[in-house]
Amino acid sequence: MRPEKHETTRSGDLFRARLDQIINLKHELAQLADAIDWDWIDGEIAPLYSEKGRPGIETRFAVGLLLLKHIYGLSDEGVCERWVYDPYFQHFTGEEFFQHEFPHERSDLSHWRKRLGDKLELLLAESLRVAHESGALRTRDLKRVTVDTTVQPKNISFPTDAKLLHAAIKGLTRLAQKHGVRLRQSYARVAKRAAMMAGRYAHAKQFNRHHRELRLLRTRLGRVIRDIRRKIAGQPTLEEAFVTPLSRASQIRSQKQRQRGWKLYAFHAPEVECIGKGKASAPYEFGVKASIVTTNARAPGGQFVLHAKALPGNPYDGHTLRAVIEDTQKLTGCEIERAYVDKGYRGHDAQNPHRVFISGQKRGVFGVIKRELRRRSAIEPVIGHMKAEGHLGPMLPQRPRRRCRQRHPHRRRIQPPPRPRLAESSFAPNPDRAIASRCSPISAQSGLLTDDETAYFGCGTIRM
Repeated sequence: MRPEKHETTRSGDLFRARLDQIINLKHELAQLADAIDWDWIDGEIAPLYSEKGRPGIETRFAVGLLLLKHIYGLSDEGVCERWVYDPYFQHFTGEEFFQHEFPHERSDLSHWRKRLGDKLELLLAESLRVAHESGALRTRDLKRVTVDTTVQPKNISFPTDAKLLHAAIKGLTRLAQKHGVRLRQSYARVAKRAAMMAGRYAHAKQFNRHHRELRLLRTRLGRVIRDIRRKIAGQPTLEEAFVTPLSRASQIRSQKQRQRGWKLYAFHAPEVECIGKGKASAPYEFGVKASIVTTNARAPGGQFVLHAKALPGNPYDGHTLRAVIEDTQKLTGCEIERAYVDKGYRGHDAQNPHRVFISGQKRGVFGVIKRELRRRSAIEPVIGHMKAEGHLGPMLPQRPRRRCRQRHPHRRRIQPPPRPRLAESSFAPNPDRAIASRCSPISAQSGLLTDDETAYFGCGTIRM
């Protein structure tokens, strides 16, 4: 059911202070909350709800959390945790008074993203509108854009034959245990040791032994597949539950390292693709191809991303340019005059090919076009920041760094240089002080000048 419209009472409370009376209303989040048209977003999302059922979460609350997540580069758990103790976050999502507990579940954000689907572009369109009204983005900046593709990596380990076979065995045995299918043997201990030894033999370049462990894993996986098929035969419910995992396991068991065609690179994520972008640091990346469109010139507010879209299936870059330009024009409401791309877009299918300029092109490139084509590479650091600080890259867990002095004995704390000893011989002798220094086990340092300083002044004795 459609969520209730967010309304503020603007009335005070005897025991609680309103958030707008506590926070600084000139803060960036407070100003952004006033600039966003929440009613327009609520009206665009309303058709996604039915007329029956329990009312959903307020649109401003869910959309506000999604915006905060991407603004600060937080995870779902991180943005929910910070919302509890950050009054600016609560004011941004429409709260009137400070709340001490999170009112919903973390999984509601996942359900909201699935419900929105392609409507997530509304958030990008609204952010561009706010930037345009505030003067950070000009109309002429929307007419000349730079288009490029990158890889959105999946957070998976590097796929090897041993890892995939071991993952398939573990996945099938875990699913069989969940549905009460008793296997003849799970091969959990044998498969774990075989996968471990296969990696060690490959590292030591003992490939005959490495292939022997792979054959063992393939044999054990085939036994598990056949055993499950015998046990679930004639049971439609179990057959429906095992049809997808068994097909993935069969694909992993039959595929070869250098075969042509589609391959499975993760047992739990069949959508992962192997994409080679020709980079020396990462010859192959595992994920999905994504198209990014940015402004060519630097706007007063910086470099803006105008469009972003996932391209499953690893299509050729040139065959995606037409659709990307049309979607960008629809999102911004402004016709693109010139688009700048790299050499990967040669042979593109753009509607107006004379207004698309490829890196390294000589014909028709002069004056302003030449300068703008030189700025095509400015999109690369934008993509790098999106991967490092945004959500285009994998969300890796933050692990504390450990220090092991036994393993790295050369890594020691830097010791400050020893203090120079005082030139005790350059001072006038004091009998009482000399006796005290001889009696005490630790010689007390006293005086004002060191050996270097007394030598500089050229005086052998200073009279007190």
